[in-house]
Amino acid sequence: MSKETKNDVITSDLRKQLKSMLATEIQKLPDYLSELDTEKRIGFLIKLMPFVFPKVDSVSMGAGETDWEF
Repeated sequence: MSKETKNDVITSDLRKQLKSMLATEIQKLPDYLSELDTEKRIGFLIKLMPFVFPKVDSVSMGAGETDWEF
C-alpha cells in the first residue's frame, strides 16, 4: 500500500484543478481564435504545431548509397 504525504495530496489536487481549467479553456479556443486578426491567429497556430505534429528530420544519402530510381 502506498504512503501518501501531504505534498502528494496537494500535488494531485493541483493537477486535477489545472486539468479542469485547461479543458475549459481548450473548449473556448475556437472563440478566442476567431477574435484574433489573421496574422496573430496564424502565428498562434504556428507556435502550436510542434505540440501537434512530430518533428521531421532531414534525410540525405550517405557514402556508398546508390541513387534510387522511381
